[in-house]
Amino acid sequence: MDALFQPVSQLKGIGQKRAEALERLGILTPYDLLYHIPRSYLDYTHPVPILAAQPGESCVIRVQIARKMPPQYIRKGMTIFKAIATDGVSDITVTLYNNPYGFQALRLGEWYRMAGKMQGNLLRREISAPHVLADRAKEQIFPCYPMTTGISAQLLVQAVRQAVTLMQQQPFDWMPAKLRHAHDLLSLPEALEQVHFPENPGRMEQARRRLAFDELLQLQLGMLMRRADNHTRTAYAMASTVSLEPYYSGLPFSLTAGQKQAIREIVQDLCGDAPMNRLLQGDVGSGKTAVAAAACYFTIQNGMQCAMMAPTEILAVQHYHTMQQFLEPLGITVGLLTGSLRTKEKREIYAALADGTIQLIVGTHAIFQKEVSFQKLALVITDEQHRFGVAQRTQLADKGGCPHKLVMSATPIPRTLALMIYGDLDISILKELPKGRLPVQTFAVTGKLRQRAYGFIREQLQQGHQGYIVCPTIEEREESDLQAVEAYAENIRQTAFSDYRVGLLHGKMKAAEKEQIMHAFRSHELDLLVSTTVIEVGVDVPNATILLIENAERFGLSQLHQLRGRVGRGKEQSYCILMTDHVTEDCRARMQIMSRTSDGFQIAEADLQLRGPGDFFGQRQHGLPPLRVADLSHDTKLLEEVQTCAKEILQQDPELKQPEHRGLRLEVLRLFQRNGENGRN
Repeated sequence: MDALFQPVSQLKGIGQKRAEALERLGILTPYDLLYHIPRSYLDYTHPVPILAAQPGESCVIRVQIARKMPPQYIRKGMTIFKAIATDGVSDITVTLYNNPYGFQALRLGEWYRMAGKMQGNLLRREISAPHVLADRAKEQIFPCYPMTTGISAQLLVQAVRQAVTLMQQQPFDWMPAKLRHAHDLLSLPEALEQVHFPENPGRMEQARRRLAFDELLQLQLGMLMRRADNHTRTAYAMASTVSLEPYYSGLPFSLTAGQKQAIREIVQDLCGDAPMNRLLQGDVGSGKTAVAAAACYFTIQNGMQCAMMAPTEILAVQHYHTMQQFLEPLGITVGLLTGSLRTKEKREIYAALADGTIQLIVGTHAIFQKEVSFQKLALVITDEQHRFGVAQRTQLADKGGCPHKLVMSATPIPRTLALMIYGDLDISILKELPKGRLPVQTFAVTGKLRQRAYGFIREQLQQGHQGYIVCPTIEEREESDLQAVEAYAENIRQTAFSDYRVGLLHGKMKAAEKEQIMHAFRSHELDLLVSTTVIEVGVDVPNATILLIENAERFGLSQLHQLRGRVGRGKEQSYCILMTDHVTEDCRARMQIMSRTSDGFQIAEADLQLRGPGDFFGQRQHGLPPLRVADLSHDTKLLEEVQTCAKEILQQDPELKQPEHRGLRLEVLRLFQRNGENGRN
């Protein structure tokens, strides 16, 4: 077993230079090679007749070489080699480019299996630069790996073979045999061999299932152990006798039943002995901030402090204004701390936090810097948690000793994904919109209707409303046909919207400049705001009723839904126009989903199906170790099986200390350490 954990440079054919190249793929040892899972396979096991293969589609054919033609010298550095092959019914031209050795290897009268894209028409078929395998070859399924420069595919396959051999020489399995048999799983050595070099597709799927089960089980155990660990610590227990009535009476609107229920759940947690660890999940515009303000009011009336952290300055400033409106009339002091404040202002805030003068601080990552200390921090609220690194969230929580934690997310997350990402949290969900809100009407159009769309926007502006236009890029680039936001804003100022006040907002602006633009838009000194996705989360201007998204195909469904949430925040009917000229089948399907429903949870499920969990948030910042094998969009049943299994294991052995679980404990720790956390914080 030790040989598997030696430097990968010990393997034959891998010197220091190649070891450095493999390190870019996260491969340091032969054991890492075993978990460098193929991204796909070349499967020669099911060849089709030449006539059955559709032009333009990839296929595998089984053919005999009938005739070889003389090489064609097209120009210097380009030689084309052609052969005529047959499957006994139809003929096909096999074309190779600059590959004399491959051409020589094709022997007349011999049978081969060829994988590639079928070209031509019904009368004349051709396959160019195919992968070729001798028909009598014993192995007929070959792995295709994620690659890096400096490593050839052949070298990587040879290295993996050596790692598999080492595993066979010193086999081990961290999963107890009883557990393995109960879930009908292959042994670990067998699964690792079959996932790289499968005997057949059935064995490959069995191997994938075992490795996906491993991955999900380790992840689920880590999350459940962290949750159990959290419940063993004391926190700031609060008095349930504190009344929320003054807060409710001061609101200019009535809370929904869902909001009231969420507040009850939060208050119950705050009054418990263990620290609250709760996710407040709600669709765009469902009123999460009013719930968070209630939690802050309750905490502060108990004589303690709160901190609210947002991922961007724009969102932090917005939360600051909202919290001021909700809480300052009730005598609560709210402060704002962002990176763009002057040093003197920051020092004043640090002092006011330390002596308890500021009862609620709202800000960005600046809140968890080492200079910041609190008198009695009892509640930490993070908005859009997946946008913060795990270390950042932990740093802020550490400032309070062990405060209660409330996580807010306007990114509707499918239940399967939420159970993995937030497995250590209790969940409150807001599904209904506040009274008086109307669903946003959404239309998908092509650029041919641009002038008509502009006309519709002008109609909204003439009625005294405001609007947004979102573009995906900031600077004009020759190779890109995307709408560059700066050039776009200047163009419409001079043409379609010359009679209106047009503002520009993007992420490369300085914080003060961004806040100035947003203030002008909020106070209706601007009619139309041209922006990048910097407005994606949290910007709340009830008078904005129209949103145009350029190059809508560039965004995932969940991001489109977030952007759409910038309108429809008042009582007037609002509209969203999705504009795209790239009308592929995938794009059409996504635009139809957006036009058909405004339910963020339905959209999230569709997004997960279309894009998979890896890209669900755009960036991998949600604190989960990356899944190498499991696919949450398709492994739902396996995940449910794993969750039951994990609970059963921890009921018998909460700390995984029993001898048969020792290997499992090590794998759980290794998984979370690899992701920069120890799984128990």
